[in-house]
Amino acid sequence: MGWVILGLLAAVIVYLVITYNGLVAMRQRVGQAFADIDVQLKQRHDLIPNLIETVKGYAAHERGTLDAVIAARNAAQGATGVHAQAAAEQQLSGAVGRLLALGEAYPDLKASANFQQLQVDLGNVEDKLAAARRFFNNAVGEFNGAIQAFPAVLFAPQMGFTPREFFDVGEVARTQLDAPPTVKF
Repeated sequence: MGWVILGLLAAVIVYLVITYNGLVAMRQRVGQAFADIDVQLKQRHDLIPNLIETVKGYAAHERGTLDAVIAARNAAQGATGVHAQAAAEQQLSGAVGRLLALGEAYPDLKASANFQQLQVDLGNVEDKLAAARRFFNNAVGEFNGAIQAFPAVLFAPQMGFTPREFFDVGEVARTQLDAPPTVKF
């Protein structure tokens, strides 16, 4: 009888160690995924000054648009935390979109090889950023699910495992994304 109890106790300890190590690995994956987002955001932030300088040469009187992009970039670089960073990046995306739209108003700018290359580079970074956000949100979902599943839910909070926030576009952007597109001819 003593061996059975000792065996059960050993099995419980082994299970707890395996579960703990799995949770640590998932927490690390979430951290790595967020770091991947930071890398893509850094590349994006580095491209924006080049884009602004290119546009300045062709559309110098569009100062308000240029200032809005600069302010949004600075806010995005200073944002901390998942929620604040997501909101700041949403603002930056809108400002950059308005900046890129200037290419339609200025044919010389649209024809500029530098402007075209910056648009391509920015598009590539945006694609990589979207993939990094999906990976991060997937890692957060797995981590949050693991710490909320039985029996980990019984001891995960005491061991410092707390739910993480998803990288979310926010309510305003979600309503815009959910609205059907309008087509004008």
